[in-house]
Parts: sequence; C-alpha cells; structure tokens
Amino acid sequence: MEPYNKGKSEAHELVVVSSLGERDSYFLRNCGTMGFPSQLDFRWMKKGKIKASLTLAISDNYEAISLPQSPFGGIWTEENISSVSLEGFIQAVIIELRQRRISSIKIIQPPKPYESNFDLINYLLFKLGFKQVSILSHQFFIGKKKIKRLVQNEGAKYLAKSKELGLKIRMGSIQNFGFLQEIKTWNQARGYAILFDETRLISQVSDFPERYFLISIYKEGIAMAHALGVKLQPDSIYYFLSGTLPKANIKNLGEMCLFQLFQLASDQKLNFVDLGSSDLDSEVNHSLIFFKSRFSNDISNKVTWTLNL
Repeated sequence: MEPYNKGKSEAHELVVVSSLGERDSYFLRNCGTMGFPSQLDFRWMKKGKIKASLTLAISDNYEAISLPQSPFGGIWTEENISSVSLEGFIQAVIIELRQRRISSIKIIQPPKPYESNFDLINYLLFKLGFKQVSILSHQFFIGKKKIKRLVQNEGAKYLAKSKELGLKIRMGSIQNFGFLQEIKTWNQARGYAILFDETRLISQVSDFPERYFLISIYKEGIAMAHALGVKLQPDSIYYFLSGTLPKANIKNLGEMCLFQLFQLASDQKLNFVDLGSSDLDSEVNHSLIFFKSRFSNDISNKVTWTLNL
C-alpha cells in the first residue's frame, strides 16, 4: 500500500465512460442488463492509469447498481492504492451520481480472492455511510499448485468410479443450450428455485464463449448431470450452475461434477476455484457447506452495500 500523503486524491481525475463494448478482465462489467438503459464505468485516473474503478448500471428509476443479475460488481483497485485515494474515489463517485440525479446506489462487493483490497473497501464504504444489507459466504479452493495436487491425488479414484458405473464425461466449450432446459427441469423437480435468466445467459455465452465451460455426465447416451463453470476472471473459475437427474440413482454425481471442475481448473492453470455461496433465503445451508468443504480451503464474504443519495 502507498504511504499516506495528505491531498493525494487531488492528483486524481474521475472519468466516466460507457462500459458497454469494452473488454475488462471481469467480463460481466461489459454486459448490459434489460431495464438498465445505461451502464457507466467510473474510473479514478492518475497519470493516465486507472487506480480504481466501479461499473454502475443505471435503471429507468435512476437507481445505480453494481451489478444487477450478476454474481457481483463492486469497486476494483490497483493493489497499492492508498486509503485516502480510495476514499477520494468513492466520494467523487457519490458527488457525480448526485449531479446526475441518481436516487440510490447499490454495490455488490466481490469476495477477497477477487479483490485484494476487500477489507479496506468495505471499511471505507461503512465509514462513508453505506449500509450493509446482505452478506453471502463463498467457499473457495485457492492455490494453483494445491489444485493440481488435489487432481493428481483424487483423479484415479474418480476415473475408476466412472468406468465402473459406465459413465461418459464430456468437458469443454458449449456447443448447444439444451442442457439449460434439463437443469431447469431437474432442479424444479427437486423444489429448487430457478435463479438464472436463460436469455441473458445465452447472450453472454455467445459474446464470451471462451469464458464458459460445460461439464456433462452421461450413461447410455442419457444425461445424468450438468455443471457450468465460468471464468469470471482469467485466473479463476466460478461454479455457476449445476443439476442432476432426480431418478439417476447414481451416488455422488454432484461430487463427480465438482471434481471435473477442478480438473478443468488444473488444465487451465487457474489460481482459484469459487464454489459460490451456500444460502437458503434467510438461513444457512449447512448441508451444502459441508458438501463443498471437501473441495474448499478458504471462505470469504460477498457484501452488498446501499446508500440513498
């Protein structure tokens, strides 16, 4: 972190541009959302370099959200940004939004593995009057070498099991979207809520096909399970969507899908796997946390903040 320098924020300039059509490492910053006619990227510039940034989708009702219908949005920073510079950025964004007559702002801040200044950002948002309205706990497996070691240690067991059960595993880019209907049908049969927007997902896959990977398990040509992994950032993968055939009667299908996600992460030489949150409305989903615990070595929170302007 940079040493404290009173008045450092004065050397910065706030630049506001459309985020649509851009190419960011977190690609969902560049995807539009229905009901949000504009999507703006607020950039804290110093000597031509971006020191901090925040993408906000602006609704018809003049609400600013970072980001709607996405795992998160949030403030992104250079690792060595000072606290006074970062505070200056947040204050500059608030002033700009008020000038644009925005009524409120919601920031869904990503967990720490995605943003190294996670704790500083959340602290400053709190000190500047933002209210914490939601917190979700994400489980992670962090470490490129540790991912590779897990795959090496567990691979033979899962390969033998799939052969014993006569299962065929396919893993790669998405060729068609029939799997989405199967996941929806399977999860509805289990009483699970359907939280993904199929039209939006298909559009994102079409625009960023290199970021999405489908894992499917078949037996005698019939799909038993699907899991969708997304490289939200180039060095990680997010366990986004999954489902298993309710009448499959094959033990540990979900675990087999999850292992293939780690195989993919190892093949891609990624730094971490995000297993997502484990939540049941207002309750903790202890059973899901326990299931993921075999494949996780860290936990970090995704925090949602709001401020009325």
